[in-house]
Amino acid sequence: MSRVNFDTLLEAGCHFGHLKRKWNPAMAPYIFMERNGIHIIDLNKTVAKVDEAAEALKQIAKSGKKILFVATKKQAKQVVAEKAASVNMPYVIERWPGGMLTNFPTIRKAVKKMATIDKLTNDGTYSNLSKREVLQISRQRAKLEKNLGSIADLTRLPSALFVVDVLKENIAVREANRLGIPVFAIVDTNSDPSNIDFVIPANDDATKSVEVILDACCAAMAEGLEERKAEKVDMEAAGENAPKAAKKKATKARMDKAEEDAINASKAAAFMSKDEEEA
Repeated sequence: MSRVNFDTLLEAGCHFGHLKRKWNPAMAPYIFMERNGIHIIDLNKTVAKVDEAAEALKQIAKSGKKILFVATKKQAKQVVAEKAASVNMPYVIERWPGGMLTNFPTIRKAVKKMATIDKLTNDGTYSNLSKREVLQISRQRAKLEKNLGSIADLTRLPSALFVVDVLKENIAVREANRLGIPVFAIVDTNSDPSNIDFVIPANDDATKSVEVILDACCAAMAEGLEERKAEKVDMEAAGENAPKAAKKKATKARMDKAEEDAINASKAAAFMSKDEEEA
């Protein structure tokens, strides 16, 4: 069964593309028609592509890997932040820091710097500084929090990128392509889908449109995380039962050996008494 249906996408306005003069010819396979100078996206293809992307995202989440959400445009910021936080995934909604993927160790240093400032603030090291110095440090901390706070838990490169508007986030897409990181993206009629691994053709300018697609994808990821948790519990249970079974086996083996020794001893005693009688 599909994760989204045609009517839901239609109500959300996912079918509206850009003006005909702004189109990218590479998006032709996903365009249904043109009306009043605006391209209309084929929602049947959108439904199929959402299912395909959701299944792939579910498998990534199930394997315990991270998916980085990227959306710096005003319409999608808040929705992406909420949905990504609901499945405990990192996201970038303020500004894409250039080299965030290709120069990841440097970005990690900035995140560590934020943690260091917090640590020194809590243990009272900054209490000896002047007001001006403390103000400068707090401003620096606020700036780091704004740009990198949402990726503080990202200790290694993400396994996938989910992008809203590939035209605006072209630097993020190029970095992911260079590192071979798969890219999932909501692609409008003015964008080039050739660099995207999982294309979701839809309107990327409407908040409702972005929300409907993210709902389906995040629901699939939540399923993957639940399955991972269930598998972990099963493995732990199996791990607990294995030592018990081994212990039982060892006890049985000891008891069998003790019984065997006792039988052998009684046989030896009987044989000795027989010898004595004959003598």
